Amino acid sequence: MSGAVGFDLDMTLIDSRPGIRAAYRALTAETGVHVDADLAVSRLGPPLRTEIREWFPEADVEEAVATYRALYPIHAIAPTVAMPGAVAALDAVREAGLRVVVVTSKLGSLAALHLEHLGLAYDELAGDLFAEGKAAALAEHGVRWYVGDHVGDMVAAATAGVPGIGVATGPCTAEELAAAGATHVLDDLTVFPALLTRITVGT
Repeated sequence: MSGAVGFDLDMTLIDSRPGIRAAYRALTAETGVHVDADLAVSRLGPPLRTEIREWFPEADVEEAVATYRALYPIHAIAPTVAMPGAVAALDAVREAGLRVVVVTSKLGSLAALHLEHLGLAYDELAGDLFAEGKAAALAEHGVRWYVGDHVGDMVAAATAGVPGIGVATGPCTAEELAAAGATHVLDDLTVFPALLTRITVGT
């Protein structure tokens, strides 16, 4: 069997809310610009600049993004934890003879820090991509199913012509994921191994 299973990162494989909250608070301390960190972590998924634009004038966005990314490794890696079922889900992919591909809106170098810190092994990583922008990476790496928590992830899967598997562990509800085209919607990753067994039978 060839091919891969793709995974989003934030709120799919990792619960990065504690770390991102700490990074936004550090950004506020560094710049003097208030960012409601609790609100920001309630809507993870879109690219960083989308959130930064909620708090900074356009002329300051790029500088704020650079400052945040410099603060991120110091504040955001250690507090972040793996989502329930993440380790078993990746193990199940490999047991099925498939590769693990992580495709995320987070900058690739920062995503790699999370994965390495938590011991989440992967074969390929593509970062700084969102929604339709993920599709080329999914195709390039032979992804046959894409797992994510955001409606943008279901758009990515549809654009790439592969089934989207929604996990209702992020800002989007099960109903929103289904409406966005998810082929399957799971409460969390703990039930993913059983689903993978079913969908790979005979393939």
